[in-house]
Amino acid sequence: VQLQASGGGLVRAGGSLRLSCAASGRTFGLYAVGWFRQTPGNQRTFVGGISRSGRSTGYADSVKGRFTISRDNAKNTVYLQINSLEPEDTAVYYCAAGVGDYYGPSRSVYEYWGQGTQVTVSS
Repeated sequence: VQLQASGGGLVRAGGSLRLSCAASGRTFGLYAVGWFRQTPGNQRTFVGGISRSGRSTGYADSVKGRFTISRDNAKNTVYLQINSLEPEDTAVYYCAAGVGDYYGPSRSVYEYWGQGTQVTVSS
């Protein structure tokens, strides 16, 4: 499966963005999806994930209440809604998919990664 993340940009603190992760190649409903972010010189860190069906989600403590993940399997797309953006949210955001229903923070479980989309939050 190929993943394409999009929707990043430059926004002011307090604003919102919706990132998209579009998949092609195989039935997207077979894959759980995780979102990660990375800043220069640091490892990719987990922000949240969603099960294959979309009925279950999980989030890092640092983003709970501001980040919401959803999916539309008919459109082969997963979304990351980010509200109340903070300068600390500035990062490249990646989506990742893996066969099975794991959507937690372990990067090694995910088999497929998108190319990332830059989110920059100005204060």
